[in-house]
Amino acid sequence: MPSLDLLTAIVSTFGLIFLAEIGDKSQLVCIALAARHRHVPVMLGAAVAFAILNTLAVVFGAALAQWIPERLLAAAVAILFGVFGLKALMNRDEDDDPDCTTSSKTGHGIFVTTLLMLLLAEMGDKTQLAVAALTVTFPPLAVWLGATLALITTSALGVWLGVRFLRRIPMRQVHRVSGIFFLALALFAAVRVF
Repeated sequence: MPSLDLLTAIVSTFGLIFLAEIGDKSQLVCIALAARHRHVPVMLGAAVAFAILNTLAVVFGAALAQWIPERLLAAAVAILFGVFGLKALMNRDEDDDPDCTTSSKTGHGIFVTTLLMLLLAEMGDKTQLAVAALTVTFPPLAVWLGATLALITTSALGVWLGVRFLRRIPMRQVHRVSGIFFLALALFAAVRVF
């Protein structure tokens, strides 16, 4: 049955990608951003980023990672995460009012920030390569759908964690923790450059 094969491919891809992304940097980025900003633009930025990344993986397969030099990509990620880390650490916003849990950054700005961070961080990542490899075994549409649903689900879990738990922490602490987190990611990406 073609429909059963398609469903099997979607479920298999979803399970593999979901398990691979739990606790991965993309989910941690969603947690950190949702703790500091409105959650809807963060979620939309993540969803669009993963739809684009999975489309590229399915269309271009494993060759995509070879077209963009890993060092160049890692350097861009290191710079981007470093800027966001320093910006978070230098934030002098003393607003710890529990009723004011979102930043003043516009929804469009949060969406673009999330989109760019995830596009750069996940380009050529293990899950994108797994999606490209699964395309060889399963129908491309099923792989794209399963992977995109899995990545959106892990992002939604990250956003939920950021909104539910991290927003109860004073904003100064959230800025420090997210700043250190982004600088650690920048350091990790910089190590890949060298």
